[in-house]
Amino acid sequence: MESDAGYGRRSPPVNYFSADFSIRLLLFATSLTGLVVLATSKQTERIRTAAAPFFTVRSAQFDHAPGLIYLMVALAAACGYSVVTLVASATAVRKASPSTKLLLHLIILDAIMAGVVAAATGAGGGVAYIGLKGNSHVNWNKICGVYDTFCRHVASAVGVSLIASIILVLLVILSAYSLYRRAH
Repeated sequence: MESDAGYGRRSPPVNYFSADFSIRLLLFATSLTGLVVLATSKQTERIRTAAAPFFTVRSAQFDHAPGLIYLMVALAAACGYSVVTLVASATAVRKASPSTKLLLHLIILDAIMAGVVAAATGAGGGVAYIGLKGNSHVNWNKICGVYDTFCRHVASAVGVSLIASIILVLLVILSAYSLYRRAH
């Protein structure tokens, strides 16, 4: 049998969208998990203050820190983005040769979303670190000794959003590799 290699016929480009779909499904799961864990991070405690001999009731929740609000919005955006791109990826799986334009758009949008989620993860991690260690230079006390459940929720949300950032970078690499394979 003769090969078609020398006669100008090219085999259809490899379709990596089944892997893309699976990774985007994982992105949806991680961003939704981080969103739910962060949204439920509320703890109320009775605290004795130095100014008064009696207890006061204080609560800690994610919307008390702008860095955590940013993390919540970024995770919500990543969750919504993953749903939209899951649909695009599912339609591309069915095609023998999805468009190159779709791959290029996914690379750009995935890179932007990776930057947003990574920045929000850093902001949330900074808030979590201050809660855990405090800052003696500006007289900020540690709060994780008092609000342990809240701190565990925030730490979990930051960890899951870090995984979501890594997943987005993997999606950029996969789409770039797929585009590279089409060019060659």
